[in-house]
Amino acid sequence: MTTERPWLSAYAPGVPADIDVPDEPLTDALERAAHNHPSRVALDFMGAVTTYDMLWRRVQHAAQALREIGVRRGDRVALVLPNCATHVVAFYAVLRLGAVVVEHNPTYSADELAHQLADSGATTAIVWEVAAAPLLAARPRTQVRTVVVVDLTRDLPAVKRGALHLPVPAARRTRAAMRAPLPSGAKVLRWHRIVQAARALPADHPRPSGDDLALLQYTGGTTGVPKGAILRHRHLVANAAQGAAWTQHGEGTETVAAALPFFHAFGMTLCLSYAIRIAATVVVFPRFDVDQVLAAQQRRPITFFPGVPPMFERLARAARERGVDVSSIRHAISGAMSLSPETAAAWEEVTGGILVEGYGLTETSPVALGNPMTTDRRPGHLGVPFPSTTMRVVDPEDPTREVPPGERGELLVSGPQVFDGYWQHPDDTAAVLVEIDGRTWLRTGDVVVVEEGGFVRLVDRIKEVIVTGGYNVYPSQVEDLLREMPEIDDVAVVGVPGGDIGEKVVAAIVLAEGVTKVEMSAVRAWSEQRLARYAHPRELIVLPELPRSQIGKVLRRVVRQQVLDKD
Repeated sequence: MTTERPWLSAYAPGVPADIDVPDEPLTDALERAAHNHPSRVALDFMGAVTTYDMLWRRVQHAAQALREIGVRRGDRVALVLPNCATHVVAFYAVLRLGAVVVEHNPTYSADELAHQLADSGATTAIVWEVAAAPLLAARPRTQVRTVVVVDLTRDLPAVKRGALHLPVPAARRTRAAMRAPLPSGAKVLRWHRIVQAARALPADHPRPSGDDLALLQYTGGTTGVPKGAILRHRHLVANAAQGAAWTQHGEGTETVAAALPFFHAFGMTLCLSYAIRIAATVVVFPRFDVDQVLAAQQRRPITFFPGVPPMFERLARAARERGVDVSSIRHAISGAMSLSPETAAAWEEVTGGILVEGYGLTETSPVALGNPMTTDRRPGHLGVPFPSTTMRVVDPEDPTREVPPGERGELLVSGPQVFDGYWQHPDDTAAVLVEIDGRTWLRTGDVVVVEEGGFVRLVDRIKEVIVTGGYNVYPSQVEDLLREMPEIDDVAVVGVPGGDIGEKVVAAIVLAEGVTKVEMSAVRAWSEQRLARYAHPRELIVLPELPRSQIGKVLRRVVRQQVLDKD
């Protein structure tokens, strides 16, 4: 077995090569936690505390409320919510009924919501007041027939909720950020009203099976067009169980920071399914805010922090400058973008804990690879495959042909967390799920190199590789070099049409503080140190900041469009 999976030697002591995936729905973990740890704090939202017993009872009442308004097994229910206690309750209530959660970013425009709602066929939407206007505007283009509106302030502690009505500017600003008036004549139901009026769902109401569809998670996948990834209960249960085996966190012992958005696959698994599976206390933040995280840390010390590199960088700096004790955070995991050794070192210095990098896709529920949770982790590397997960690195033009170790190739992943395809997109599904040697493999679209010990290093995404003059240019390689220039604070490299050379390399840069201009000749001289001539940027544009996703990932496709619009 070890010869087939050389990366097993990198596993931390006690981490199994394979796990038995429980044959159960995701909701069983919450019911079990409520039975085994009824008085343990499950959620802390801005100081408002919910125990596991209270959470499970609220889920049962919410499930009955949804049943009474017509939600049935297999129905798609859209959640358009920020992180809050209601989001957790609604997520598990929908699943308990055997219905399907469809997560959406609450900052989406009406057009973005309309596309996803129409594609999923959602018939019920549970929406934050602030997001209600765009959802209601999108509604005529969808099958949504019932809209349930959430007042986020109802999740706050009573004292904080009362303070919102004080006649002072700070209270007005906070209230305006959390609430919004509904469009005139809007026909909606109120979440807290219908849940309070409902009885508990009968205990004999049929439970979903592991094979039932649990979640449609929209992703650009490998083509850039948003599609719903089909994630069944067994996929989500598998990834939560893999995470528990990897971290070896005990049941009922951890306090997890939920600063990642629940509507993103990373936040959904680490903060909703994995955290509940280990009966952790989840400290819920409506959005990432350094002040709120450090205040919560002093109120309820965090032990495990899933996040993205900018979070760790900002928190480490703020904790050091303000003298806030963050030494309780023993473990942290970084994803979504490359983690620099400098950021990892700064975090580990201020916490005394371990920060490791992981890798995954929405299509893998989402975690597929991770660094060991020990000092053997390798900053700058994605890690090694999770338990019960295996990988191949292949020729992108022929996925049946593996490339030798140390050579670039496309990463393929196989395991119990790999999704079943894209909702109503069979051609896209066929393009990414391939059968090789009797196993189903996911083509990730990521170009990687496997190094000693089976550790994987990301090179780039296939769709973002720039082909210029017949040569492949890997944007991340160019970005890493240019980011070292003292005059440049940040950079994104993209390819745009370049006539007879195919594409030309363009660098969109953010100038370092105090710098007003960077000459193209200086950039060329810098890049000549380590880049082939064909990889040198042929054009520069200066941006005030790079466009990023909700979790901080640079959106190269948006940068590329900005470059094209400029021309």
